Amino acid sequence: MSRRPTPGPGGARRIAVLLTVIACGSALVSCSSGDDNGGGAASATPTPPNASNFTGTPPSAMASAASSIIESASGRASSAAASASARASEFAASVDAATERAAAAARNELKGVQGAGNATADVSMTGLPTAETGGLRAVVLTITNTTDQKASYAVQVDFKDPDGKVVETRYAGKEDLEPGKRAQPVVVSREPAEPRLTPVLAKAQRY
Repeated sequence: MSRRPTPGPGGARRIAVLLTVIACGSALVSCSSGDDNGGGAASATPTPPNASNFTGTPPSAMASAASSIIESASGRASSAAASASARASEFAASVDAATERAAAAARNELKGVQGAGNATADVSMTGLPTAETGGLRAVVLTITNTTDQKASYAVQVDFKDPDGKVVETRYAGKEDLEPGKRAQPVVVSREPAEPRLTPVLAKAQRY
């Protein structure tokens, strides 16, 4: 009958180590394969965010507020434009009512005048801010009677574009101006704001 060889001291130690490794491996497998209800620690898997939370339309209250702001701004802009147009019409009407007859007389007087006339030295021009005229281009003429007798004046103002071309001609005047006194009629251009026009004193006649 044969006998199994008895392992020596070194072999016994190797067998003990092998058994220990097997036992630890089994323990590790048991820990990793346990369910959440077991005693082992379960691995946590992060849950991705719901992408639908980041898309879609704004809340109705926010959309309503934005719409109200836009409508309010548009209303203010329209109101401002209407107000400026009304101011322009009122300003032009007030000037026309005060100067139309004098302008017609000046136009007739200047028809036979050659050159710049005899009274350009008695006339100066000052532009009015467009904020005061509703956006219209207007010029105040200061006519001073530098003589010792009563006199009448006829003035022609040309509005020129940047190329020097006369785009518009307006007339103003003052009848029976006392010696040493001044008159300040207003000349208003009816052309659009652009291109920018420059008023030029074309003629001034004393008669």
